[in-house]
Amino acid sequence: MADKEKTQRGTKEKISELQMLQQRLTMYNAQKQQFQMQMAEIENALEQIGKAKGAVYQQVGEILVEKNHDELKKELGEKKEENELRIKTIEKQENKIKEQALALQKEIQSELK
Repeated sequence: MADKEKTQRGTKEKISELQMLQQRLTMYNAQKQQFQMQMAEIENALEQIGKAKGAVYQQVGEILVEKNHDELKKELGEKKEENELRIKTIEKQENKIKEQALALQKEIQSELK
């Protein structure tokens, strides 16, 4: 009887761990979506800069500051690269957590049988 209680306690702990992993996945997904939205904004800004014939401006706080086309393209390109790297990092973390969650889920299912 004591072994069965230990197994049940272990299973409950694994279920709690699985829930924590799922919460982390949700958090990473939200972060990834945020960076993807920023990427879309950056890509749109780069496209608009390419079309602009006159002066271009960058918002700094609540004011607009005139910027050189090439300088602004370079800044946005760097931000885009940073976001791409962040997204890749998040995706790696997501994949690692998904693997852990899947393994844990299999353990739980085998214990419940």
